[in-house]
Amino acid sequence: MRRYAVLLGLILVVGVVLSACGSGSSSSGQGGSDDSFKTAMVTDTGGIDDKSFNQSAWEGLTKFGEDNDLKEKEGYDYLQSNSASDYTTNLNRLVQSNTDLIFGVGFKLAEDIGKVADQNKETHFAIIDSVVEKENVASIVFEEQQGSFLAGVAAATKSESGKIGFVGGEESELIKKFEAGYVAGAKSVNKDIEVDVQYAGSFGAPDKGKLIASNMYNSGVDVIYHSAGGTGNGVFAQAKDLKNNDPEGNYWVIGVDRDQYDEGQIGDNNVTLTSMLKAVDVAVAKVAQDSKDGKFPGGEIVSFGLKDDGIGIAETNKEAYTDDIKSAVDEWKQKIIDGDVTAPSTDDELKEYVDSL
Repeated sequence: MRRYAVLLGLILVVGVVLSACGSGSSSSGQGGSDDSFKTAMVTDTGGIDDKSFNQSAWEGLTKFGEDNDLKEKEGYDYLQSNSASDYTTNLNRLVQSNTDLIFGVGFKLAEDIGKVADQNKETHFAIIDSVVEKENVASIVFEEQQGSFLAGVAAATKSESGKIGFVGGEESELIKKFEAGYVAGAKSVNKDIEVDVQYAGSFGAPDKGKLIASNMYNSGVDVIYHSAGGTGNGVFAQAKDLKNNDPEGNYWVIGVDRDQYDEGQIGDNNVTLTSMLKAVDVAVAKVAQDSKDGKFPGGEIVSFGLKDDGIGIAETNKEAYTDDIKSAVDEWKQKIIDGDVTAPSTDDELKEYVDSL
């Protein structure tokens, strides 16, 4: 009997030790404990200070870190990509540093995310603005065409010349959603409005953005919507230059991704009519928090649109964003939410929509 008691005691001791060993921090990719969770993002070539897409993502990750008492560079961080060749290198650097959740900021990282995720199945990844069908990847997408539609409504309502512009970064399926929605919204207000569409071929070429904007404004365009990341900074620069020389002129810009009101400030004037708000910061913070809490949406598409405030329109410039613009935008917003209007996201859908007007 005594031998049985001793044996039982040894079994209990071993059980306690094993239990203690199993209660430590989780392995990479499974959501660490409060003081061990690490997350980071890899930017596209636009840069962390593009005042648009990458910056918004970083603001979301920063908020998550601060909300969870994590230290920058330890609990949350970013790696800058100066060219596409940096994507895989930066992703692997974060994997090797035992980062639990790694964000790829922008659709251009999708292929690299897919490859690295396949090679590191215990690590969690999230791709923004694309879909990567892997069990350890969360795909964060937005209904950009909905917000862009409202931007088009605002532009057409504001325009006095009947000519507006769209400046895209690189022509792609994603940026086509911005373009199609914008043109559709503008045509819904004024079917005969002219929309000058041009692409810079880069998200990091402000000089090219400035040149395109210069040509557009010179041709009579009085509102330009950009979906061009850092290239869009050149659009703002040109509008402010013109406004500085001609304070009474109409040189409006519609920002993108985040409220770009500050980018349009020039003395007592501001050339930012509004901005198409894309809650990249909210999405990043939510997915990071879910991952930390053990609820990572791996293999899922997490979509944000007008209904859940993932997409919106800024009303910061009260002087320029007049009551008639707000009224028109609110009317069309409700139609989209109610399902009475479907904002087009491709050239074919745009043609069908405009033909139906």
